[in-house]
Amino acid sequence: MRPRRRGYRLGRLAAAAVFGAVAAFWTWTRPADPALWLTAPGEAGVEVQMLDNGFHTDLAVPRAALEARTGPLAEAVRSLPPGDWILIGWGDARFYVDQSPIGDRLPDGARAFFRPGNASVVMLDPAQRDPRDLVAADRRRGLRLSAAGFEAMVDHIEASLALEDGRARIAAARAGDDARFFASHEHFWIGRLCNHWSAGVLHAAGLPVRPFRAITSSEVMATVERAQLDSRAARD
Repeated sequence: MRPRRRGYRLGRLAAAAVFGAVAAFWTWTRPADPALWLTAPGEAGVEVQMLDNGFHTDLAVPRAALEARTGPLAEAVRSLPPGDWILIGWGDARFYVDQSPIGDRLPDGARAFFRPGNASVVMLDPAQRDPRDLVAADRRRGLRLSAAGFEAMVDHIEASLALEDGRARIAAARAGDDARFFASHEHFWIGRLCNHWSAGVLHAAGLPVRPFRAITSSEVMATVERAQLDSRAARD
């Protein structure tokens, strides 16, 4: 009986250790530098919008701010059809681009989630109207970045591109759709989803993120909400 009791206790201890480790990973916050994105007194900064469709997040950025830069991302933006805002997202090179009924794409969705090493793309989609007029308030969160924070964020997005002769390469486009999908060197799978990518973009701008919880779009939006509170506290 004693060895059995000892084994039972060891099993409980092991289970508690595993539970504690999972809880620690789930709540762990990757620190960043809030001073990087907080605007200084009198600084206009650049306002961006994070958009949530319920499971996927896109970043909306003023086109003029992107085109004012140099480099392959700015060149790619200049090649797009008209639109004062650019929606930026990331995802699997097939599943993300395909817009056929979701019921017809379940096998491909399983492939994208569970097979490591899937090719990915960065979406650049010009929007004719301000996203604040297109997306309901509960599906968007605005954030004003300092010039330094904006540059760091866009550098991070640009670094995701798979360049060919120094230029971004279009991997896919859809008929009747202004969005363009540029090849990325990163890989999509359940360990790195679109919302993980969005969280990484925010972290590059100086926002603390909870990487393991960023599997959901709601966590990405919560990251922006926490930054909004920090910004108000800094002003006060």
